[in-house]
Amino acid sequence: MTLATVVTAYPVAYYLAFHAGRRRNLLLFLVTLPFWTSYLLRVFAWKIVLAYNGVLNSAFIESGLWSEPTLAFLNTPAAVVVTLAHAYAPFAILPIYVALDTIPKSLLEAASDLGARPFTSFRRVVLPNSMPGVLAAALVVFVPTVGDYVTPAMVGGPASTMIGTLIQSQFGKANDWPFGAALSVCVMLVILCVVLVARGADRRFGSRT
Repeated sequence: MTLATVVTAYPVAYYLAFHAGRRRNLLLFLVTLPFWTSYLLRVFAWKIVLAYNGVLNSAFIESGLWSEPTLAFLNTPAAVVVTLAHAYAPFAILPIYVALDTIPKSLLEAASDLGARPFTSFRRVVLPNSMPGVLAAALVVFVPTVGDYVTPAMVGGPASTMIGTLIQSQFGKANDWPFGAALSVCVMLVILCVVLVARGADRRFGSRT
Protein backbone atom coordinates (compact mmCIF):
# COMPACT_ATOMS: atom_id res chain seq x y z
CA MET A 1 0.00 0.00 0.00
CA THR A 2 2.84 2.39 0.83
CA LEU A 3 4.49 1.62 -2.48
CA ALA A 4 1.26 2.25 -4.40
CA THR A 5 0.77 5.58 -2.62
CA VAL A 6 4.33 6.80 -3.25
CA VAL A 7 4.33 5.65 -6.88
CA THR A 8 1.08 7.47 -7.64
CA ALA A 9 2.14 10.56 -5.66
CA TYR A 10 5.49 11.01 -7.40
CA PRO A 11 4.10 12.07 -10.83
CA VAL A 12 1.79 14.58 -9.14
CA ALA A 13 4.66 16.05 -7.14
CA TYR A 14 6.86 16.11 -10.24
CA TYR A 15 4.23 18.03 -12.19
CA LEU A 16 3.81 20.50 -9.33
CA ALA A 17 7.54 21.10 -9.10
CA PHE A 18 8.44 21.42 -12.78
CA HIS A 19 5.34 21.98 -14.91
CA ALA A 20 2.59 23.59 -12.82
CA GLY A 21 3.74 27.17 -13.39
CA ARG A 22 1.23 29.77 -12.24
CA ARG A 23 -1.26 27.06 -11.30
CA ARG A 24 1.06 25.66 -8.64
CA ASN A 25 -0.54 27.42 -5.66
CA LEU A 26 -4.03 26.40 -6.77
CA LEU A 27 -2.98 22.78 -7.27
CA LEU A 28 -1.23 22.71 -3.89
CA PHE A 29 -4.44 24.00 -2.34
CA LEU A 30 -6.41 21.21 -4.03
CA VAL A 31 -3.89 18.64 -2.79
CA THR A 32 -4.35 19.79 0.80
CA LEU A 33 -8.13 20.17 0.45
CA PRO A 34 -8.89 16.61 1.73
CA PHE A 35 -7.41 17.63 5.10
CA TRP A 36 -10.50 19.80 5.57
CA THR A 37 -12.74 16.76 5.86
CA SER A 38 -12.83 13.91 8.32
CA TYR A 39 -10.84 10.77 7.54
CA LEU A 40 -13.93 8.67 8.22
CA LEU A 41 -15.96 10.71 5.75
CA ARG A 42 -13.39 10.05 3.02
CA VAL A 43 -13.41 6.33 3.73
CA PHE A 44 -17.19 6.25 3.76
CA ALA A 45 -17.23 8.16 0.45
CA TRP A 46 -15.12 5.43 -1.13
CA LYS A 47 -17.51 2.84 0.28
CA ILE A 48 -20.34 4.60 -1.56
CA VAL A 49 -18.30 4.76 -4.77
CA LEU A 50 -17.35 1.07 -4.68
CA ALA A 51 -20.65 -0.34 -3.39
CA TYR A 52 -22.85 -2.78 -5.32
CA ASN A 53 -25.22 0.03 -6.26
CA GLY A 54 -22.53 2.68 -6.00
CA VAL A 55 -21.15 5.30 -8.32
CA LEU A 56 -18.63 3.06 -10.10
CA ASN A 57 -21.09 0.28 -10.87
CA SER A 58 -23.69 2.80 -12.01
CA ALA A 59 -21.17 4.46 -14.34
CA PHE A 60 -20.26 1.14 -15.97
CA ILE A 61 -23.91 0.21 -16.42
CA GLU A 62 -24.82 3.60 -17.88
CA SER A 63 -21.91 3.38 -20.33
CA GLY A 64 -23.10 -0.03 -21.52
CA LEU A 65 -19.95 -1.90 -20.52
CA TRP A 66 -21.81 -4.04 -17.98
CA SER A 67 -25.42 -5.15 -17.82
CA GLU A 68 -25.63 -5.58 -14.03
CA PRO A 69 -23.68 -4.47 -10.94
CA THR A 70 -20.73 -6.48 -9.69
CA LEU A 71 -19.30 -7.25 -6.26
CA ALA A 72 -15.72 -7.05 -7.53
CA PHE A 73 -15.02 -3.59 -6.10
CA LEU A 74 -16.09 -3.45 -2.48
CA ASN A 75 -14.91 -5.80 0.27
CA THR A 76 -11.65 -6.63 -1.52
CA PRO A 77 -7.98 -5.98 -0.71
CA ALA A 78 -7.84 -3.71 -3.77
CA ALA A 79 -10.53 -1.50 -2.23
CA VAL A 80 -8.41 -1.11 0.90
CA VAL A 81 -5.33 -0.17 -1.14
CA VAL A 82 -7.23 2.38 -3.23
CA THR A 83 -8.92 3.95 -0.21
CA LEU A 84 -5.74 4.20 1.84
CA ALA A 85 -3.73 5.48 -1.14
CA HIS A 86 -6.27 8.27 -1.68
CA ALA A 87 -6.55 9.12 2.01
CA TYR A 88 -2.78 9.41 2.50
CA ALA A 89 -1.85 10.79 -0.93
CA PRO A 90 -1.31 14.37 0.37
CA PHE A 91 1.12 13.04 2.98
CA ALA A 92 3.18 11.55 0.15
CA ILE A 93 2.83 14.34 -2.41
CA LEU A 94 4.01 17.19 -0.20
CA PRO A 95 7.38 15.75 0.97
CA ILE A 96 8.24 14.63 -2.55
CA TYR A 97 7.25 18.02 -3.94
CA VAL A 98 9.47 19.82 -1.42
CA ALA A 99 12.43 17.60 -2.34
CA LEU A 100 11.87 18.14 -6.07
CA ASP A 101 11.38 21.88 -5.69
CA THR A 102 14.75 22.27 -3.94
CA ILE A 103 16.68 20.68 -6.82
CA PRO A 104 18.69 23.47 -8.48
CA LYS A 105 17.48 24.09 -12.00
CA SER A 106 21.11 24.58 -12.99
CA LEU A 107 21.67 20.84 -12.58
CA LEU A 108 18.99 20.06 -15.14
CA GLU A 109 20.37 22.72 -17.47
CA ALA A 110 23.87 21.29 -17.12
CA ALA A 111 22.59 17.79 -17.87
CA SER A 112 20.82 19.08 -20.97
CA ASP A 113 23.92 20.96 -22.12
CA LEU A 114 25.94 17.76 -21.78
CA GLY A 115 23.54 15.96 -24.12
CA ALA A 116 21.45 14.05 -21.59
CA ARG A 117 17.97 13.15 -22.73
CA PRO A 118 14.99 13.91 -20.47
CA PHE A 119 14.76 10.35 -19.14
CA THR A 120 18.51 10.28 -18.46
CA SER A 121 18.30 13.61 -16.63
CA PHE A 122 15.45 12.24 -14.54
CA ARG A 123 17.29 9.01 -13.73
CA ARG A 124 20.68 10.55 -13.00
CA VAL A 125 19.73 13.94 -11.52
CA VAL A 126 16.10 14.26 -10.45
CA LEU A 127 15.42 10.85 -8.92
CA PRO A 128 18.59 10.61 -6.75
CA ASN A 129 18.13 14.16 -5.43
CA SER A 130 14.47 13.51 -4.64
CA MET A 131 15.05 10.28 -2.72
CA PRO A 132 15.07 11.98 0.71
CA GLY A 133 11.56 13.21 -0.04
CA VAL A 134 10.52 9.77 -1.29
CA LEU A 135 11.81 8.13 1.89
CA ALA A 136 10.06 10.73 4.04
CA ALA A 137 6.82 10.16 2.14
CA ALA A 138 7.11 6.40 2.55
CA LEU A 139 7.60 6.73 6.30
CA VAL A 140 4.78 9.24 6.73
CA VAL A 141 2.43 6.87 4.90
CA PHE A 142 3.69 3.57 6.31
CA VAL A 143 3.63 4.46 10.01
CA PRO A 144 -0.10 5.34 10.31
CA THR A 145 -1.39 2.83 7.77
CA VAL A 146 0.34 -0.20 9.28
CA GLY A 147 -1.98 -0.01 12.28
CA ASP A 148 -5.11 1.16 10.47
CA TYR A 149 -8.15 -1.00 11.22
CA VAL A 150 -11.02 1.33 10.29
CA THR A 151 -10.46 1.23 6.52
CA PRO A 152 -10.23 -2.59 6.23
CA ALA A 153 -13.35 -2.91 8.36
CA MET A 154 -15.36 -0.49 6.21
CA VAL A 155 -14.25 -1.28 2.64
CA GLY A 156 -12.19 -4.47 2.92
CA GLY A 157 -14.59 -6.94 4.43
CA PRO A 158 -13.61 -10.20 6.14
CA ALA A 159 -11.08 -11.07 3.42
CA SER A 160 -8.94 -7.99 4.12
CA THR A 161 -7.40 -8.68 7.51
CA MET A 162 -4.56 -6.32 8.40
CA ILE A 163 -2.43 -6.27 11.51
CA GLY A 164 -4.47 -3.37 12.86
CA THR A 165 -7.74 -5.26 12.59
CA LEU A 166 -6.12 -8.31 14.18
CA ILE A 167 -4.91 -6.27 17.14
CA GLN A 168 -8.30 -4.58 17.50
CA SER A 169 -10.05 -7.93 17.52
CA GLN A 170 -7.78 -9.20 20.30
CA PHE A 171 -8.76 -6.29 22.52
CA GLY A 172 -12.40 -6.61 21.48
CA LYS A 173 -14.17 -9.82 20.49
CA ALA A 174 -11.34 -12.23 21.32
CA ASN A 175 -10.71 -10.58 24.72
CA ASP A 176 -7.08 -11.71 24.58
CA TRP A 177 -5.28 -8.61 25.81
CA PRO A 178 -1.84 -10.24 26.33
CA PHE A 179 -1.73 -11.45 22.71
CA GLY A 180 -2.98 -8.06 21.49
CA ALA A 181 -0.30 -6.29 23.51
CA ALA A 182 2.37 -8.62 22.12
CA LEU A 183 1.24 -7.91 18.57
CA SER A 184 1.29 -4.18 19.28
CA VAL A 185 4.87 -4.37 20.56
CA CYS A 186 5.89 -6.37 17.48
CA VAL A 187 4.38 -3.71 15.23
CA MET A 188 6.24 -0.99 17.13
CA LEU A 189 9.52 -2.88 16.70
CA VAL A 190 8.88 -3.33 12.97
CA ILE A 191 8.18 0.38 12.61
CA LEU A 192 11.37 1.19 14.53
CA CYS A 193 13.41 -1.06 12.24
CA VAL A 194 11.87 0.54 9.15
CA VAL A 195 12.64 4.02 10.50
CA LEU A 196 16.26 3.08 11.18
CA VAL A 197 16.66 1.59 7.70
CA ALA A 198 15.11 4.66 6.12
CA ARG A 199 17.39 6.91 8.15
CA GLY A 200 20.44 5.00 6.95
CA ALA A 201 19.25 5.17 3.35
CA ASP A 202 18.60 8.90 3.70
CA ARG A 203 22.16 9.46 4.90
CA ARG A 204 23.49 7.41 1.98
CA PHE A 205 21.55 9.39 -0.59
CA GLY A 206 22.47 12.63 1.14
CA SER A 207 26.17 11.83 0.91
CA ARG A 208 25.83 11.04 -2.81
CA THR A 209 24.05 14.26 -3.63
